[in-house]
Amino acid sequence: MNNSIQTPLAKAKGLGSAHYGTAHVMKHHLTTLINVPLVLWMIYSVVTLRGASYDEFMAWVAHPVSVLLLVLFVISVFKHFALELQVVFEDYVSCKYARTVIVVGMKLFFFVLGLSTILTALKMAFMAGV
Repeated sequence: MNNSIQTPLAKAKGLGSAHYGTAHVMKHHLTTLINVPLVLWMIYSVVTLRGASYDEFMAWVAHPVSVLLLVLFVISVFKHFALELQVVFEDYVSCKYARTVIVVGMKLFFFVLGLSTILTALKMAFMAGV
């Protein structure tokens, strides 16, 4: 038995498009395309740096192209992962309040983690020459 005072039409009107799905999908596709060369570069870098000394690694990090690509890698991968997890939470968490708290918390977590990773990479790059 439905005790709601809303008519079926009023209920249906609230279930339409949120008008943000297209932008979300476009961001997802963009980060996917950006991640392909960045992940290949990261795999290549890890393989070539295997067995490198600390000084060789720091010299690699200090190179402007390496640190730039490393920062872009962190931004793109973390953004892509946040977009993916947002879809999972929106699909499987039924409580609207809990879903909002989880999505905002997840985005804040990835922002802080990404920022700390980028700051660490920049610190390593700038301290390598000292």
